[in-house]
Amino acid sequence: MPLPVPVLPEGVDPAWLPPAAFRAVGGRRTLIRGSGPLVETVHGEMAEACRRFGGRVVRDASDDGPYDLVLAVSAGDLGEEGFTVVREGGTTTVTASGGRGLLYGLFHVVRLGAAAFTGERSQETHRPALATRMLDHWDNVAVHPVMGQVERGYAGGSLFWEDGRARGDLQRVRAYGRLLAACGINAISVNNVNVHATEARLLTDRIGEVAEIAGALRPYGIRTHLSVSFAAPIVLGGLSTADPLEAAVRSWWAEATRRVYEAVPDFGGYVVKADSEGQPGPFAYGRSHADGANMLAAALEPFGGTVHWRAFVYDHRQDWRDRSTDRARAAYDHFVPLDGEFAPNAVLQVKHGPMDFQVREPVSPLIGAMPRTRLAVELQVTQEYTGQQRHVCWLGPMWSEVLRFRPEERSVGALARGGLVAVSNAGDDPFWTGHPLAQANLYTYGRLAWQPDAEPREVLDEWIGLSFPDAPARLADGLHAVLDGSWRTYEKYTAPLGVGFMVQPGHHYGPSVDGYEYSPWGTYHFADRDGIGVDRSAATGTGYAGQYAKPWAEVYESPDTCPDELLLFFHHVSYGHTLTSGKTVIQHIYDTHFDGVEEVEAAREVWAGLVDLVDPARHTRVTELFEEQLRSAREWRDQVNSYFFRKSGVPDAHGRRIY
Repeated sequence: MPLPVPVLPEGVDPAWLPPAAFRAVGGRRTLIRGSGPLVETVHGEMAEACRRFGGRVVRDASDDGPYDLVLAVSAGDLGEEGFTVVREGGTTTVTASGGRGLLYGLFHVVRLGAAAFTGERSQETHRPALATRMLDHWDNVAVHPVMGQVERGYAGGSLFWEDGRARGDLQRVRAYGRLLAACGINAISVNNVNVHATEARLLTDRIGEVAEIAGALRPYGIRTHLSVSFAAPIVLGGLSTADPLEAAVRSWWAEATRRVYEAVPDFGGYVVKADSEGQPGPFAYGRSHADGANMLAAALEPFGGTVHWRAFVYDHRQDWRDRSTDRARAAYDHFVPLDGEFAPNAVLQVKHGPMDFQVREPVSPLIGAMPRTRLAVELQVTQEYTGQQRHVCWLGPMWSEVLRFRPEERSVGALARGGLVAVSNAGDDPFWTGHPLAQANLYTYGRLAWQPDAEPREVLDEWIGLSFPDAPARLADGLHAVLDGSWRTYEKYTAPLGVGFMVQPGHHYGPSVDGYEYSPWGTYHFADRDGIGVDRSAATGTGYAGQYAKPWAEVYESPDTCPDELLLFFHHVSYGHTLTSGKTVIQHIYDTHFDGVEEVEAAREVWAGLVDLVDPARHTRVTELFEEQLRSAREWRDQVNSYFFRKSGVPDAHGRRIY
């Protein structure tokens, strides 16, 4: 029987799957061939589209039509998720080797719209470049007294948890799975990587709640994962140790994992944050991170599960006066010596930059330095350091730069054999992502995870076309004007030339140039009266630049060859140092902060001019958020420019007021 399409609660935005997006497929005579749960999902999607737009669905007919659209599962070598599309003789045919591929094929045709049914189309084969395309939700089951419902979440409460339990009505969770499948995401972790006491119990006596969530996501091909505490054998099992080499500990994990798979047969595996920012880990027992990961991998291996072991390990109790300690070095120093020691079903999950999702970082040197280890590259879709979904900041261009970067002969996208993972930006907000335009980040992430070398602007075109299917070209042009350069605009009025962490401690919103500069978490700009930046050269600094392979080690080693946008990440230079643009560092700081505010003002005006093309609720929400973004951008400009004027004593060459 066809699976009904989930019904959204009243007032919840359909995001990139409004009913009108299905008009082109819903008015057709369609044949569906194949069987299985995901084929029934495809049938349900087509049945609903035809009900709305007058088409008809036929199942497993022996005749050849005529049909406008054929969706068929047949034997082939396309893999679980691949599909082909061809149009011949007035029929558009999607063929897949399995139900998941057929589902992705259907959503591809929805993206194409009327173009899928026009003229002839030679056969195209589509396969995901990365097998795992995952979201990590940092959701707390019970509201945490400090972190709230969702840690680093800016879109309301959790989609999964409410009042300390799994939500009773999971219809919206199923709708969320549908949105994710439509952009190519196939895996999700449903709880915080900082595993608090309530979250820890999800592994054992509360696994039934995880099973309910998994059941809601399964019809759209989403595998469910769980963040677990390394100390679970102590916290949950009553053991006196969590030593990964102890037989009793290994047995405890094996039995706990067996029970997980009894409840969730297609369970994806575990996500682990260990020996990081206070979380327990194998260092307490003198063991390596490979020892810890491999223990969990052994428990998961009989069931086909994977452990995602985060490489975010560093000393967060540093002395700011010690310039030899460099947080950027930490992941490489910890993990490169372990290359080749991780089990085949252990994935080392590496942040795309060496620090922590700043607006500008170099690509982590760990990516490309561990050829015998499965690495997953981790991005942050939730905008912790890029405006917290209160600012327009479309991150597609940033991610594209990262994924296309070549640490060696291959790109980051090709080196991510363990997949792409991102911290989610969705919650129970009516627009899913708090800021309605932040939906573009979630959609873009999914599509780049499927095809890392995709042109981000073309992906944005897809999102616009799906989200606003009846809109005139003026709306698309306006959205591009607002979104295309928004990441660089944010960079201009916040962190200059690769400097990061100039934010208010704790909540990380708004400027505080010295907010973390003298804290145990690290030191980030070393600004004094003579200059600014961190010397990470091999010759005179922390040696971080030497962690890269050639030619990048040589490029980053010298301020003469280091790209301007990363100059202060790698080098301490004078305020009068001249950039390739011909400007001095201090004048660049002044100019970009003024320019960034002006660009926000211009984007706000563009958005105001779209009032007749956007539904009132969406337009009003974005308008209100633009006012907040402009206020915050001015605050950034004034605080940063004032700080560096006082440090340097150098006036603005244009005579503008520096507070």
